[in-house]
Amino acid sequence: MASQRRAKALFHAGCRRRCLRRSCGNSGRTRPSPSSRRRSGALSAAPGHQRARPAPPPLRRPRSRARHGVGSSGRRGHVGGAAAVWLPWQPALPRGGGSGSGAGAGAAMAGTLLALLALLGGSQVLKAKNFSHWKGEQQMYKLDIGWPKVPEYFTGQTFCVAVDSLHGLVYVGQRGDNVPKVLVFSEEGYFLHSWNDTVEMPHGIFVWNTATGSSVWLTDVGTGKYGHTVKQYSPLGKLLQVLGTPGNAGSSLIPLQFDQPADIFVEETGEIYVVDGDGGMNNRLLKLSDDYKELWLTGSNGSGIGQFKIPHSVTVDAFGRVWVADRGNKRIQVFDKVTGEWLGSWNGCFSEDGPYSVRFTADYKYLIVAQLNINRLAILAAPPVGSIGDCAIVHSVQLADETKPHLVDVDMRSGAVYVAEIGAQQVQKYVPLS
Repeated sequence: MASQRRAKALFHAGCRRRCLRRSCGNSGRTRPSPSSRRRSGALSAAPGHQRARPAPPPLRRPRSRARHGVGSSGRRGHVGGAAAVWLPWQPALPRGGGSGSGAGAGAAMAGTLLALLALLGGSQVLKAKNFSHWKGEQQMYKLDIGWPKVPEYFTGQTFCVAVDSLHGLVYVGQRGDNVPKVLVFSEEGYFLHSWNDTVEMPHGIFVWNTATGSSVWLTDVGTGKYGHTVKQYSPLGKLLQVLGTPGNAGSSLIPLQFDQPADIFVEETGEIYVVDGDGGMNNRLLKLSDDYKELWLTGSNGSGIGQFKIPHSVTVDAFGRVWVADRGNKRIQVFDKVTGEWLGSWNGCFSEDGPYSVRFTADYKYLIVAQLNINRLAILAAPPVGSIGDCAIVHSVQLADETKPHLVDVDMRSGAVYVAEIGAQQVQKYVPLS
């Protein structure tokens, strides 16, 4: 009997301790009513119909200028095209914890991101990633998210862009059925006009300024009656000159023929450089005089010195050298502009993807290269007079997936870089920070 009394006493003492802990743990708290729990979504469903708690909402950019994903026009785009570089100030998602804590953390992160955007005045700063032996990161460009003012004017695939630095104009070549082939914008981003006559499939575009005026040169890789040509237009779209035999591909120099000419560069003197062979029978670099006569020609199909596999873009530096994006061979080749002599090549920087576009910055210190398949703009240190040496990627800007940067151009007055993106179907403007 004594042992039974002791066991009963111990049992009641344990009950009192448990009750005391529960009362202390719930002190100062009010048990929510069923209705309030239903409003908060915390009340479980009936057995057998358990509802999954909602996942935390994803972070989104401001809707006013957002062009990431599919926008109102139905085009797939992005803000700045830089998914990887948009995120340096985004906090990491918390590890562990229930769904309620995840939702609160997601909302807090979204609020922090929007506050930072407000402080930046809506501009996105692009941090170039350091791929070379240079230490640290350097902010080189920021995206002008206000350019253009109305992106819906891009109605086709934007293949090329050219800047008229003297008159503050930007020309965009696009492809598609029943779309204007050339769009003209102001450097501030306002749409001005468009033209379409005698243009089939624009590939490369260049603005040539002289003391008496300006004109627009365009390469046409179409297979119809206007294709396989290099054409000169007035700023309003009047056809001024046609090089090649329209509608007929060929390799002849007399008469001059092209087969899918990819890009053109025109010097102030009127001398013309054409890379001919965007997948056609020709793989060559041709220099013409100001009266369209051949000065020199180099190149054939192959991987040797001076040979090409899809010469895709051409530019000339301030030191008399011609730079060619040899896309299929994943290299850049360099030639003397007077003689056409081969000076060197850069191979080591393009193992992942070949160069699609080459343009120098306004100070000729850097060469900007578009790499379409890896959605990247590579910024290479340009060598001064002397040996070409080895290539060095000083910085790069990683663009969003499926952006597909094709050709670029640089405003030689302001230093702004314009990128024609055939995947995102738009042209975007990056402004230098220094």
